[in-house]
Amino acid sequence: MRAFVAVVEEGGLSAAARRLHLSQPALSQTVSALERQLGVQLLVRSSTGVQATDAGMTLLSEARAVLARHDQALAAMARHTDVGGSVLRLGIPLELPSDLLTRPLVELAAAYPETRVQARHLSTSAQLTALTGGELDVGLLREHPVGQELDAVLVAEERLGVLLAADQAAKIAVPGGVRLDALAGLDWVGFSRSGSPAWYDELTAVLRSHGLDLGAAVPEGQSLIAEVKLAAVGAGGAFALAPPDWSQPLPDAVTWCPLVGHPLVRRTWAVWPATSRRRDLGRLIASFEPQVIG
Repeated sequence: MRAFVAVVEEGGLSAAARRLHLSQPALSQTVSALERQLGVQLLVRSSTGVQATDAGMTLLSEARAVLARHDQALAAMARHTDVGGSVLRLGIPLELPSDLLTRPLVELAAAYPETRVQARHLSTSAQLTALTGGELDVGLLREHPVGQELDAVLVAEERLGVLLAADQAAKIAVPGGVRLDALAGLDWVGFSRSGSPAWYDELTAVLRSHGLDLGAAVPEGQSLIAEVKLAAVGAGGAFALAPPDWSQPLPDAVTWCPLVGHPLVRRTWAVWPATSRRRDLGRLIASFEPQVIG
């Protein structure tokens, strides 16, 4: 709701992202997830910005009231504790199942209303560095950490499908989806290895084993936003990988197809320092229910 209010008040995703200290793709994903949850269109997006629909204006009024009451309740509870509330620093990747955090955060807020969650969008590599350096309390990573310093629990498995130009998909699709080896000859619109080396190596090994030439790698440290991926795929001659519930709206020229046999599974682990004894962190971890998507 805070994200939605910020977008409406700022009149655009870019300005709202700067206000909230989030990336624009992450903010767009959050608002899209809210629209799916409520089952209505909240915003009309255009090249000049965004404008709230009638439903969006109704939610804007309600959201402001809810947020004001929420902040008032936290302030009232803070008077009953010796500390001004604790901060739980959470790392999350750019793409995440839309409802993965909903239940854990709701249960955390109910059990520990004094705890405030501070989310940061970081790659797996950056989260590992922050966790070992004491800059994060828990992270959602694409790979299981090595060693005894960090504990981890699997929270999601996503069976990846493929984004293709609609006419290209019509040519190569078979019953059940698209075979991975049918993508030979197309360029992979991927991601930088530096963001998650183990997941990158696992993924590219499977692609190469099916005869795919991955072409030029994405430069180290660079990430491709959703709009760039969709533009490359829609132009033809390229493919991208995405889960079935990918939040970004697809243009008419692009379609999502499952991969026959589900050869690619993206896993997400909740990871935290093994020495942590925080009860609110323990409650958050215990609230995760492993999801299999796709």
